Amino acid sequence: MTTDLPQTRTARRHKRRPRHVLPIALALTAVAVGATGYGIATAGTADGGDRVELSVKGGTAIIDTTSLEVTARTGDGRPMVLSAPADGALGKPGPVTRTSGQARWSYPDKGLSVTARSERGRLRVTMRSDRDQKVGWPVTGTDRGAESVQLPRGEGLDIPVRDRFWNADSGKGGLGGSTVDVGAELSLPLWGYSMGGRGVGYLTPTDIGTSLRFASSGGRLRATASHAFDAGEGTRDYDVSFSLTDGNPVAPAADYRSYLSQHGRLGSLREKIARNPANGKLLGAFHAYTWGDARAASGVQELKKLGVDRMWLGYDSGPGPMNARAVSAAKKAGYLVGPYDTFANGQDPEKADSPTSVWPDRVYPDFCVRKADGTPEEGFGGRGCYLSSRAFEKAEPRKQYLERRTRSMVANGADSYFLDVDATGEVFRDHGKGHEMTKAGDRRMRLARMGRLQKGLVLGSESAQPWANQVLAFDHGSGTPVADGLWKLERDRKKWGGYYPENAPGAFFKPVKLPKELATAMYDPKYRVPLHETALHGSLVNAERWELSYDKLPQQKTTRALLAMLYNTPLNYVLDGPALKKNGPELAALQKYFSPLHRSAGTEEMTSFRWLTGDRSVQRTVFGDGALTVTANFGTKAHDGLPGGCVDAELRTDKKPRRLCPAQLDG
Repeated sequence: MTTDLPQTRTARRHKRRPRHVLPIALALTAVAVGATGYGIATAGTADGGDRVELSVKGGTAIIDTTSLEVTARTGDGRPMVLSAPADGALGKPGPVTRTSGQARWSYPDKGLSVTARSERGRLRVTMRSDRDQKVGWPVTGTDRGAESVQLPRGEGLDIPVRDRFWNADSGKGGLGGSTVDVGAELSLPLWGYSMGGRGVGYLTPTDIGTSLRFASSGGRLRATASHAFDAGEGTRDYDVSFSLTDGNPVAPAADYRSYLSQHGRLGSLREKIARNPANGKLLGAFHAYTWGDARAASGVQELKKLGVDRMWLGYDSGPGPMNARAVSAAKKAGYLVGPYDTFANGQDPEKADSPTSVWPDRVYPDFCVRKADGTPEEGFGGRGCYLSSRAFEKAEPRKQYLERRTRSMVANGADSYFLDVDATGEVFRDHGKGHEMTKAGDRRMRLARMGRLQKGLVLGSESAQPWANQVLAFDHGSGTPVADGLWKLERDRKKWGGYYPENAPGAFFKPVKLPKELATAMYDPKYRVPLHETALHGSLVNAERWELSYDKLPQQKTTRALLAMLYNTPLNYVLDGPALKKNGPELAALQKYFSPLHRSAGTEEMTSFRWLTGDRSVQRTVFGDGALTVTANFGTKAHDGLPGGCVDAELRTDKKPRRLCPAQLDG
C-alpha cells in the first residue's frame, strides 16, 4: 500500500486536492520488513566512540555511542536529528560488538548495556541497567526543522513547537516545565515530531517507569524521555523504537498500530462480535448513564419513541438500579444495558459510601494495596483503600469474590458491564504480605479478570490503555484530552456541582463553562488529532469521560459533535427524566446521523487524516478502503460548499454526502 491513501474510491470523488493535504504515512502501517535484511556499519569517532549506522525504512539511522546522539539521513539525503545527546554523563563507551543486523556496547561507569538493531523498518534501541538509576534519553525536538509535536493526551494533540500557549507553564494550561508519566497519563506509549514533510515517531513499550519532560527552550517545545531503572519495580530494561515518517501528525500512531499487529496485540471488534454477538449492538450506539425515570422501562420506551435505534445505557450501583423490567425493555429495543462497578475500592462496610466498596469477609482491610512502609494505599478521594488485584486473583479459585459480585450485578439480565479503573494507566506496586506485585504484575492480574468478564458480557472500562484493547469492547475516557486544570475544577463543587440530588447529581447534570485555558487545551480543534483512533479504531469503541457528558459543556457542544462524527466515535450522555424530555430530540437527531456511519465503519481502521486548510479548521478522515469519508468544518466560513460548524459524511454507497450542522439542533 502506498502513502497516497486518499486515492480510494471515495476520496477520488473529491478531485480538488488542497495544498495543505498531509497524507497519513501508511507505509508505516505496512512496515512488515523482517528483522533482518537491513545493513549495519560502524566507524570510529574523534573522541574514541563509534558511529553505528543502521538502515531503516526511509533512510539510515546513525548513533554516536559516545553521547547516544541519534541522527538520520532520509532516502533523499536530508539530515535529521532524532535525539540530542543523553541528558547526563554516560561515561566512556565500551567497544562495539557487531552481529547480523545489530550492534552492542556498554557504558561501564553507568552499568548500562545497549543493543541497537533494525527491526521491521524501525531503529530499536534497548538498554539494560545493573543498578537502580535514571537515564534521560532520547532528547527530542532539537532538530531545527521541528514544527510540531504529537502527544497522545486523550484522543491526541498536535502542537506547533512555537505555540505560545503550549510553551507556557502548566499553571497557565501549557506544557512548559511539566512532566508526563507515559504509562499512566498518556493514552498510547508514544510521541512524535513533524519536520516539514518528514517526521519521527518514538515508541516505548517499556512505558512503566518512563516519563516525558517538556521544556520551552528559545520559545520551542522540546521533550526529553526519562526511564527509571528499578529492580523492585521490574523496570531494569528500557526499550525505544524510532520510525521515520512523512510528517503526518498521526503517523506515530499508525506505526504503533502496525507494531501492535506485528506482535499479536491488536484486538478486532469484528472478532469480538463473532465471539459475543451482543458486542455488535455497540455499532451505532450513543452512550448514556441514567438516573431517575431514565432508568425505568418508561425512559427506555421514550428513547425508542424518539427514534433512537441503538444505545448503551449504564447505571450506578446506588439506590434504584435498573430493574429486570427496564433491562428487558432496553434489550427489546436493541440497546445494551450495564452496571457501573469497580473492583478497586474497599471501605469499612459500616461506613462505606458506595455499595461497590463493600466486600465480604476481611477483603477490607486484608486486600488493601500496601506501600513499602506497610500503610494502605489510600483510595480515590481519600475513600478507604485501593484493593490489590493479586490478592483477588489468589483468592478467586476458593472464594469467588469477583464472580459472585458480577453475578449479583447482572442478575437483572444486564448484558454489559462497565468496570471502572481496571484498564486505566494508574497501576500499583503492592508490598502487602502474601500479595506482593509490581505494576506490570498489576496489569497482568487486571487483564486476567477482564478476560474472564468479556467472555459473557460487553465489557468496558475507564480511559482504557492499549494493553487492554484485546479484552475490552468499549471505553469511556480515552477520547478526552484531560488537562491538569480539569481535576481542580471538578473538585470545586460550587462551580462543577456535587453528588446531589440523588436522581440528578450536579456533578453530572450542571452545565459548566470551562475556563479559557482549559477550553483551549482540551477542545480547540486546531490542536486535536486522532492518534488514539488511528491506533485502535476497529479494536474497541472509544468515548469521552462519563462526567463530561455532551450537555455538561454547552459551549463545546458543536465542536464535540463534529469531533465525534469525524473520528467515528459515540457521544456520551447523562440522562434523567427532565433531561430526556428536554434534550431527547437533539440526542435522537444526532444518533440518527451517527448510527449508519458507525455501523458501516465502526469495525474499520482509520486509514487517513488530513487538514484541508492552512488554519486546520477543515479536517478529513477516511475509514477502511473508502468505507466512510468524513469532512468537518470547525471554522466560521464555508469551505468547498461545507458551511462552518457542519460535517459531511459519505459512505461508499452514497451518491451525495450526508450533512449535519449540530448547532441547528440545539434547543
